Amino acid sequence: MTGILTAMLPIPIYILLILWIDRYESEPMWMLAAAFFWGATVAAFIAIKINTYIFFALAESYDRFTGMYYALVYSAPIIEESSKAIILFIFFWWKKDEFDGVVDGIVYAGMVGLGFAMTENFKYYGEAAMLGGNRLTGLFILRGVISPFIHPLFTSMTGIGLGIARQTRNFALKIFMPILGLLAAMLLHFIWNRSAVPGPAVFFAIYFLVMIPIFSGAIVAIVFALKREGRIVRENLWHDCQRGLFTPQEYSRLCSIRGRMGASFNALKWGGFRLWRTRMRFNQLASELAFHRSRVQLGMITDQRAAYEREMAYVNQLFELRRRLGYF
Repeated sequence: MTGILTAMLPIPIYILLILWIDRYESEPMWMLAAAFFWGATVAAFIAIKINTYIFFALAESYDRFTGMYYALVYSAPIIEESSKAIILFIFFWWKKDEFDGVVDGIVYAGMVGLGFAMTENFKYYGEAAMLGGNRLTGLFILRGVISPFIHPLFTSMTGIGLGIARQTRNFALKIFMPILGLLAAMLLHFIWNRSAVPGPAVFFAIYFLVMIPIFSGAIVAIVFALKREGRIVRENLWHDCQRGLFTPQEYSRLCSIRGRMGASFNALKWGGFRLWRTRMRFNQLASELAFHRSRVQLGMITDQRAAYEREMAYVNQLFELRRRLGYF
């Protein structure tokens, strides 16, 4: 119970940080929850069963150290990243309207990795609590404070690969980027696990010289991906601004994260929670309209009649929400 409580304690903070990334078109809560619980349950179960089997098989054939070494260093990166990636590929193929690019890939991957890390920490924190002393505190600082991003970072490589495949027109990239993303996730996971074997010096060297730079690179990728999403919104809503669905000021706010946050804050300040929800819904539908048009342009939606009907549904809802918002 101590391990479970300790592992769950910081999870809400990490979830909010991941969700903050998704500023333009928020993903459905049920898909985010499904990604998290897949990582915490199905992916963790698959990894535990297969890694344990490999450990015992090698331990019986050789010795326990050999079994532990190969299960940790070689089996875990392959099995764990593959099991986490399953739900990302499911979303990619069956929910194309909710998987638009790199940002979506990182958000879904982050939720999967966070769920997986939480379940993994149940075991590590629980064992540390049983040993007593300062072991639990030290382990929590190491896994929960210094490196809580590790599993989300690994899996985000797969998410980035899928995101690039979604937003490109290049057929070769569509085929190979998801594979390269998954292989990158396995490689990072392998480097991380392998660094723990020689001792603390190598471990912290890998942490500062490899993982921190890659994590920083992922943040840079998010920044550029958000700029791309802002450009999609800007290009695909300009026509609506010209025909009066949005005022120039409203259009400008919708095209930037700062503008959206400011509009939402003003709605909450002057109109209360109900008006804030209306503003948030307005922002979301505007983004969905823009990304719907982008998917049509990319050839992802081939039924022109269905595409037109969906666009008109978005436009009609936006007109109604604009009327309810009034000045705000």
